[in-house]
Amino acid sequence: MTSDAKIEHYENFPVASILLPREMRAPVGVIYNFARTADDIADEGDASNTERHASLAAYQAELDNIAAGQPTSPDRPLFAALARVIAEHRLAVQPFSDLLSAFDQDIEVKRYATFADLRDYTRRSADPVGRIMLGLFKLDTPENIACSDDICSALQLINFWQDVEVDWRKARVYLPQDDMARFGVTDADIGAQTFDERWRALMRYEVDFARRMMLRGAPLANRVPGRFGLELCCVVHGGLRILERIEAVNYDVFRHRPQLGKADGLRVFLRGLGMKLGGVPPKARAG
Repeated sequence: MTSDAKIEHYENFPVASILLPREMRAPVGVIYNFARTADDIADEGDASNTERHASLAAYQAELDNIAAGQPTSPDRPLFAALARVIAEHRLAVQPFSDLLSAFDQDIEVKRYATFADLRDYTRRSADPVGRIMLGLFKLDTPENIACSDDICSALQLINFWQDVEVDWRKARVYLPQDDMARFGVTDADIGAQTFDERWRALMRYEVDFARRMMLRGAPLANRVPGRFGLELCCVVHGGLRILERIEAVNYDVFRHRPQLGKADGLRVFLRGLGMKLGGVPPKARAG
């Protein structure tokens, strides 16, 4: 398995999009390539688990070299580029290591007993991305980090609820097992794509939770200036739009995987622009 393999991925939200300042698109692209290729090591191809762990350990060794100010491997240009980005923008290395820790966990861990367990995972799989971005823009205050963590983990949860059927084919269930038990849903129900009131009640609960988390973090987008702030406004509304899509199919994500199409992209941009210009984050729905 080669970590440099090019694999197509559907993305809800643009990476290094035109909304970002031009000078930031290249470093964001390098950071994205690091995260994407590391995630692919855990998820893609036919390597054994032992090989996947070893490949991610090699990534961590490169990060250790960067943290120590040592040269990276000459046959891994990605890390030379990453070292330049980290040095130029004075970024912490720990968030990159946290991402690797989460990807490594994905190789073996296929179920989460409680939301606390799942949140520990998203703390490493999602939150570092926002923390790195805040670091790039020198906006990494404690208040901003707390909101960013809510936005990033909410996006991760939204992706999980969107991809229940996709993850099942990878033998993964991200829905917390105790939530499933509370609503009477089992792994067998997911495998059989059982779509009934139990399933709708479970998904309604998870969608509402993700929405509250997103709304809790949303004020960050109004505090961030310029085009990065507009990007964040669009990210917030992109996540909320996916939740609307899930609700529009009555939570039947088995047969109707919610995605953002071109019309949704325009809707998300206009909502994001309105949020940016109005200076007011979205509100929770009444009732």
